[in-house]
Amino acid sequence: MKVDDKVIKLPHLKSISGFELGTVSAGVKEFGRPDFVMMRLTKGSGIAAIFTRNAFCAAPVSVAKKSLYSNHPTQYLIVNTGNANAGTGSRGIEDAEAVCAEVAKCMGVPIESVLPFSTGVIGEYLPLTNLLLAVPMVAANLSEKGWYSAAQGIMTTDTRPKGASVQQIIPSVNLGKDAICEDALKASQITITGIAKGSGMIRPDMATLLGFIATDAKVESKLLDRALRLVAEKSFNRITVDGDTSTNDSLVLVATGHSNVVVDEVNFYDFVHCLEMLCVTLAKECIRDGEGAKKFVTIEIIGALTEGEARSVAYTVAESPLVKTAIGASDPNWGRILAAIGRANINELDINKVSIAINGEDIVRFGTRAATYSEEIGVCLMREDDVQIRIDLGRGGCAETVWTTDLGHEYVRINAEYRT
Repeated sequence: MKVDDKVIKLPHLKSISGFELGTVSAGVKEFGRPDFVMMRLTKGSGIAAIFTRNAFCAAPVSVAKKSLYSNHPTQYLIVNTGNANAGTGSRGIEDAEAVCAEVAKCMGVPIESVLPFSTGVIGEYLPLTNLLLAVPMVAANLSEKGWYSAAQGIMTTDTRPKGASVQQIIPSVNLGKDAICEDALKASQITITGIAKGSGMIRPDMATLLGFIATDAKVESKLLDRALRLVAEKSFNRITVDGDTSTNDSLVLVATGHSNVVVDEVNFYDFVHCLEMLCVTLAKECIRDGEGAKKFVTIEIIGALTEGEARSVAYTVAESPLVKTAIGASDPNWGRILAAIGRANINELDINKVSIAINGEDIVRFGTRAATYSEEIGVCLMREDDVQIRIDLGRGGCAETVWTTDLGHEYVRINAEYRT
């Protein structure tokens, strides 16, 4: 697989028994580029999904939500890139349903068993004929080893695909906690594999731009939904590139049950821990591939009264154009950080208790410039590819972390030329 003539490197993505993926080029924007993905779930799989909170949610989001909560078990997921099918009114709904109907007809399942997903340009109608013709071709490519092609097939402005796998032994309900023999340990191992796309229009509300995760653990849908929402809050809901929430945000988690491990209340948080490791990895990859980004920025807030207060400060700093451009230019203009904290709408903030450190070096101590700080030190700190801004509000015991990017000329160019 290649993008812009650069070899794409992904970590080893482990197959999930009972979950297949196929990818083809349907010519949504141009032929030859993979842009249409199908995923097949084994019968009896659990499924959970989280969708955008944007009021202008795309047609496929509306269709997917309706089908997901119907009485028909989900058996297929279909994804097209290059066209968001958003802002397309009733025709957008009809087009999304038409593609689902073609998949249902080809695969012999009810239309409600097919969930559609789209990403790309807003306000344009789907090239329906191209997608309908591609259905039998993508179905023919279904394979449990199809993760790599699918990771490429869901990309839009991404410069590289994003994927990860986690394997972990967790206490097995079937085997009991005291089972320690080699066969028992092997039997209690779960595998989770996921792919995601997203590099711009990123500040998710309960999801990421597009993410698809599967595990061979057996988890019923209600418990799966609970796990997904817990994990999303600590991963995909802690990233921002530009403060914009997409019309198409969707995050899906599938549990095929093909391993011998049953997840219930006893080992639930062991499962959540594994899932969170994978989702944090994918979320950080979205930031590292942020549109035009050169730097990975961690905003860590400590000493807040509440987690909500910490998040408010973190996002205010992370989404400040002045802060982001200063980081992009390696300009140690810490006054921009200070000003952003001050406008984060924190009641009765005592500025004399606020401290700021960059990559472990004190910049501000108790509301004023640190005695050990110099401009030369600041320049060196800001030149790093990874920049950590740690802000101590000095008013409580709560903390939050948000990951973001710098902001530079390349972001403007990419988005100015996105449709041309």
